[in-house]
Amino acid sequence: MRLHGVMSITTDIHPQYIVGTWRLDPTHSEITFSVRHLAISKVRGTFESFDATIVTAENPADSTIEATIDVGSINTKQKDRDAHLRTSDFFLVDEHPTATFRSTSISGTPDDFQVTGDLTLRGVTKSVVLTGEFGGIVTDGYGQTKAGATARTKINRHDFGVSWNAALEAGGFTLGDDVTIDFDLQVVLQK
Repeated sequence: MRLHGVMSITTDIHPQYIVGTWRLDPTHSEITFSVRHLAISKVRGTFESFDATIVTAENPADSTIEATIDVGSINTKQKDRDAHLRTSDFFLVDEHPTATFRSTSISGTPDDFQVTGDLTLRGVTKSVVLTGEFGGIVTDGYGQTKAGATARTKINRHDFGVSWNAALEAGGFTLGDDVTIDFDLQVVLQK
């Protein structure tokens, strides 16, 4: 995800913008997701292992984001469900252990942004849009320059070949089609 947004003209840069390479601070970052369950509630989970690199360029529009998620690190706080999610019914972790994201364009304002990119999940690549908010840049007590941002996207799981479901006696299905993915990331400027 992007540390800043840029207007379509790319002349309005955030006053804290810094050119450089930023790496994920995993102890202060989280990727969560939710999907409708039984048509009445949501199942929520996290991915415990992931990485991201953001390269902010002189021209913010030329900046890049690359991220990798260890799909097998899924955690919904229910061991049997997590094991099922790793099978061919869902993520097919044995054949596709990671999901990746690579940015292709950026738009928005310095504080609120959209990042379009290619998401590859289960061997299928689709374009997705992340809508986010820049949190700012600070220097921590150890002298590290850190930035934070949040972003969200919604995908249709069937687009990525994740189509398992079970019909309910009362009508409808066990799982909804749309999955909301939230990113809460903190990154560290590399020296």
